[in-house]
Amino acid sequence: MKAAFLNNHGDLENLKVGDLEPPKINRNEVLIKTKFGALNHIDIFLIKGWPGLKLKMPHIIGSDGSGIIEEIGKEVTILKKGDRVTINPGLSCGKCKWCLSGQQVFCKLFSIMGEHGWGTFAEYFKVPEVNVLKCPDKFPLDKAAAAPLTFLTAYRSLVTQANVKPNEFVFIHGAGGGVSSAAIQIAKFLGAIVITTTSSDEKIQKAKNLGADFVLNYKKNPDYGKIIFNEITKKQVIDVILDSIGKSTFQNSLRLLKPGGRLITPGSTTGPLTEIDIRQIFWKQLTIKGTTMSNQGEFREVMNLIFKNKLNPEIDKVFPFEKVVNAERYLSEGRQFGKVLIEIF
Repeated sequence: MKAAFLNNHGDLENLKVGDLEPPKINRNEVLIKTKFGALNHIDIFLIKGWPGLKLKMPHIIGSDGSGIIEEIGKEVTILKKGDRVTINPGLSCGKCKWCLSGQQVFCKLFSIMGEHGWGTFAEYFKVPEVNVLKCPDKFPLDKAAAAPLTFLTAYRSLVTQANVKPNEFVFIHGAGGGVSSAAIQIAKFLGAIVITTTSSDEKIQKAKNLGADFVLNYKKNPDYGKIIFNEITKKQVIDVILDSIGKSTFQNSLRLLKPGGRLITPGSTTGPLTEIDIRQIFWKQLTIKGTTMSNQGEFREVMNLIFKNKLNPEIDKVFPFEKVVNAERYLSEGRQFGKVLIEIF
């Protein structure tokens, strides 16, 4: 089968497209013939590698994917060959106390598709039945691939971790990112007043089209916090901030929160290490929560909203499979608004 894989870590050119043997499924797994894969920043981190990461090479990357079931294991009971499906990319053992209590993200074996095992950027990929969700007959498979990782991350962030309420001010950094473009829609669906930032006038309009109430160009207005404080919130400041940027924005996020505000961090695309003023945390009694992926219930809740067209995955660009390196470079340069996809089959 054709696959996008690594033989070693390095720059983006280390990602190759070539032939590998298709994976063999276990009793509780299904084999999916891939239609679309969706890019995420974890792809770039995997290509570069990080200390302590040890992968068996060759390694197929890709966390999101949609397609048609080609084969089912002997213990698979709900799905059948020919079903159109998407997946929850978060994998766990399914047996420990965390998995059995609906907290799969705390499982010692928790991982993301393409992280430690083979991913979705191939003609075929395998996944446990419990991670597979059948799509409605007419639901487009490009959106089915674009939705899962970013929407389940944004949904858990704002619903489970932040408990966003109607009319609260929610500030989301970097509207063009996949998680952020999903979060804008979810926050608006929850009845919040949504503020976001982005890097161009074109992206400003796209963010407004998703439902953002206020959009600021952080390149033209690097001190956007003053505008938020003085002009938008009228000195009420922010109830909830979703910050997946990390190093370059974290201190500003703390400063913008009101007393008792909540900061949710699902990632750190500009880097994980930063200096913060701890006084902002204890003086304002802030709540800071991390979040990773979702449980199976949250995944199904948000996908149900997507299947009903209450939320809509924003697709920026679709690359042909053989241009996967170009697609990853496009993502790494931050040129996208929403999701970048590759068409595989």
